[in-house]
Amino acid sequence: MPSTEPSGTIPLSKQQTSVLLISIMIVALCGIVYELIIGTVSSYLLGNSVYQFSLTIGFFMFAMGAGSLISKYFDDQYVRNFILIEIAIAFIGGICSILLFMTFPFARVLYELVMYGLIFIIGALVGMEIPILATLLAQKSEMKESIANVMSLDYVGALIGSVTFPLLLLPSLGLVQSSFAIGLINIFVAIVNVFIFKHQLKNYKVILSGCFAIFALLTLCIFYGTHITRFAEKHLYFDHVIYSNQTPYQKLVVTRSSTTREQRLYIDGHIQFSSRDEYRYHENLVHPVLSIPGPRKNVLVLGGGDGLAVREILKYNDVENIHLVDIDPEMIRIGKELPILKRLNQKSMSSDRLTAFSEDAFSFINQPGILYDRVIIDMPDPHNEAINKLYSREFYTMIKRRMTPDGVLVSQSSSPFFTKHVFWCIENTLAEVFSSTLSYQTALPSFGIWGFNMARNNSDFPETFTFDVPTKSITDETMMASMVFSKDMQKVPSPVNSIMEPKLYHLYIEDLRR
Repeated sequence: MPSTEPSGTIPLSKQQTSVLLISIMIVALCGIVYELIIGTVSSYLLGNSVYQFSLTIGFFMFAMGAGSLISKYFDDQYVRNFILIEIAIAFIGGICSILLFMTFPFARVLYELVMYGLIFIIGALVGMEIPILATLLAQKSEMKESIANVMSLDYVGALIGSVTFPLLLLPSLGLVQSSFAIGLINIFVAIVNVFIFKHQLKNYKVILSGCFAIFALLTLCIFYGTHITRFAEKHLYFDHVIYSNQTPYQKLVVTRSSTTREQRLYIDGHIQFSSRDEYRYHENLVHPVLSIPGPRKNVLVLGGGDGLAVREILKYNDVENIHLVDIDPEMIRIGKELPILKRLNQKSMSSDRLTAFSEDAFSFINQPGILYDRVIIDMPDPHNEAINKLYSREFYTMIKRRMTPDGVLVSQSSSPFFTKHVFWCIENTLAEVFSSTLSYQTALPSFGIWGFNMARNNSDFPETFTFDVPTKSITDETMMASMVFSKDMQKVPSPVNSIMEPKLYHLYIEDLRR
């Protein structure tokens, strides 16, 4: 006959002890993955990954402490309490990613409230489990040994989870399905414990039914995960998503408007170009730097895996070698194979003059190799610390070593109107490394006013520019006008950005808040 004594007074069998020890490790694994999922989603949607992960981790740890404190008010039905907490974590953690993605477009004002609410609830639930499991295991050994076992396995589980998320879960399942999958692991732990401790559970069948209900829900979510992800993306991007892929490096999304047929590329939620006016950006990025007199045999493009900058470079017959460096091989692949991008870049990624490298630009440029006559930096805006290094004094110094004496560099530099301090910080950082700089800007309907900075050594920039290749937007006259900045965009005092003192992405966040 099943016992109805409090579970804390019943000695554990060897099998029960083993299950609890394994449960500790799995609980920690799941907890850290939920933490990483929430931090990653918030970084995608809000930017500034250091800020988002710091707050997520700090608040999660605080919530765990609060949960541990709350657990002392629970009754002595330790097994039941542990299983109920696992059920709650499985459900709330399992839906956390899709809940955040749906809150952002439909209730943006509530996003931070939902985000911190999820962090606190999941963190508190995880924190409740540690003292419960330590108390249960103390039935088998001394409390000192029990705490040592719990904490050591907790840290091992956290290590496994922190490694598994970026290397396996995120690239293979993406954010939405990863949270469903981890929720399934939590509910599986609950089901195993229900069977192992069924004689110590008063409402065994009711609890088991609840476990199976959550298990069925999360399994259904996994099965329809692709459709759920597409539904979330549709409302997040508002256009029809024609391509979506979470790579080990970033989230790539290509959309198409059902009304205007306009296509857009997003990386980690940040728009990179619109087919409506991308030619204006890429002509202003490429042609001023290539029109400057001097050799242009070897050209380096950092970023630009979409092939649109390469399309413009290929208009110059005396350019013999184009080296393109993009960290994500998938970005290079779709630039070469995705029909929409092939049409836009005019199959530039298949040119015999192009060699593409799937490497980190910072590492690539720090290696010995050929010297380049022109360097084109087509990187995303510095919205996090990882991209910040690609606009640093150290990075520009390494590029300078890989340039010919008469070489010229150009960098996209964000907006001198919306992110004025960022724009002039980039110019100021280039001026620390190169003897001459030149700043200019153009209007992009999809983005507003956009800015560029050129830099070179040993020579000044020409007073006039002449373009001898076919263009759709830029002309000799518009280039001259682009070097004139209105009063509200004129140069402001700005720091030099470096790896040791990463000022730029802080300025980027501050400018956007202004």
